[in-house]
Amino acid sequence: MGLTVAVQMDPIEDVKTGGDSTFALMIAAQARGHTLYHYLATDLSFEAGRVRTRARPLTVTREPGAHFTWTGETRTIDLGYDTDVVLMRQDPPFDMAYITATHLLERVTAETLVVNDPAEVRNAPEKLFVLGYPDLMPPTLVTRRLDDAADFRARHGDVVIKPLYGNAGSAVFHIGAGDANMPALVELFSQVWPEPFMVQKFLPDVSAGDKRIVLVDGVPTGAINRLPKAGEIRSNLAAGGSAQATGLTAREEEICAAIGPELKRRGLVFVGIDVIAGYLTEINVTSPTGIVAIDRFNGTDTPALIWDAIEGRHAAR
Repeated sequence: MGLTVAVQMDPIEDVKTGGDSTFALMIAAQARGHTLYHYLATDLSFEAGRVRTRARPLTVTREPGAHFTWTGETRTIDLGYDTDVVLMRQDPPFDMAYITATHLLERVTAETLVVNDPAEVRNAPEKLFVLGYPDLMPPTLVTRRLDDAADFRARHGDVVIKPLYGNAGSAVFHIGAGDANMPALVELFSQVWPEPFMVQKFLPDVSAGDKRIVLVDGVPTGAINRLPKAGEIRSNLAAGGSAQATGLTAREEEICAAIGPELKRRGLVFVGIDVIAGYLTEINVTSPTGIVAIDRFNGTDTPALIWDAIEGRHAAR
């Protein structure tokens, strides 16, 4: 029996169908006979104990330039009564708007399966969730203080400074051991963002790649190695990095085994972790990506594995 699936995402018109993970999940859902609705996080509303949204039914296809067709008019649906599954897939930034959406979706979880679990997404932002695994991470500092950052660099040499709630490699800076720009950069971060920032020991082996590993219900299902372009340290595909096929090392399997059970327990069905030179640097739970490239290299079908997990969780409710 097909499910009714509401997809909370960015505008469908802007999707790059060749590599978008959300679109791949929609294609797979449709192939299984599930009915799709599209809506934006800004369409959510709450009244008298019910969470509703303005949504529109659609079908999707891989045809470039004609990748979706509306199959009905926009209407108000009750996410508890009218849907079986909600995919929370809008891109970060992880800001108060994102947090508010998780609070609203949390109110429907008794009736509707939300993936990933909204309360756990709220409690597990990428660069904070990972702090629970210090033995798997490179040396890391979270602070707003210049003297703390300077002391950390004095002990560890070159560092990377990045915002806690950034995404796609934005505002990631490599600061060398003798770089005089650190005070100005810390000042800038403090002016732009109210929260602390993250400082990590620079890992020179990032030039050999930053591995994205996807876990489905806590089990690793595939990986790609992302290489930074010339003159860059950022390997994110959105920042110009390139992807290559890869497998998992024994250390990476150890990392997955350490965090996998907790991911499953939290209802974090689709997660992407980042590993550089055997160090865990991020646990991506808000809107992880990479499955299209993984499947292209490995001949796998990660969307099918994700839907197997979703359908299993739905049937067990």
